[in-house]
Amino acid sequence: MSTSTAPPDPTPEQLKAQKEKEEAEQAALPYKWTQTISDVDITVPVPAGTRSRDLVVGLKLDSLKVALKGQDALLEGSMYKPIALDDSTWSLVDQRTVEIHIEKQNKMEWWPHVLTHHPKIDVTKIQPENSKLSELDGETRGMVEKMMYDQRQKEMGLPTSEEQKKVDMLKKFQQQHPEMDFSKAKISM
Repeated sequence: MSTSTAPPDPTPEQLKAQKEKEEAEQAALPYKWTQTISDVDITVPVPAGTRSRDLVVGLKLDSLKVALKGQDALLEGSMYKPIALDDSTWSLVDQRTVEIHIEKQNKMEWWPHVLTHHPKIDVTKIQPENSKLSELDGETRGMVEKMMYDQRQKEMGLPTSEEQKKVDMLKKFQQQHPEMDFSKAKISM
């Protein structure tokens, strides 16, 4: 019988080296980017005096291109995940920066990179800013509250909301059909 051991936790020196490498890779990109759990903002520098008619910006469901007309692309490639195209925009700011706002289709996922051929960041190190449940839209708030409830239930060894629905449906069915024998019924969760 073989036993496998997990790799040892990285030392502080290794963590520092990983962080420096990641920062250097990101600094070398032809753009800067930030993200929240639901969107990505990209800033692409262009020559001073650039006008929007000088630009070719292709924002598609799963790809992105930023170029000056008649020149090689400043930025081009496949995006990490599909975007909500109708809610994503770009603009030219001060004739020197293209700002692109991308709404993620999956608003519950961190992106390790914007374009798939660029270096990744370690998304496990992301520290999201705390938000209050009251600040979330109704659908997101409901989803977060359900996830929190289900997590608490699991920790206490109790059924999750979905499991409880099944139990409740079975009880209701049993009440409606007292003539049936459920003593040997097996319920899987």
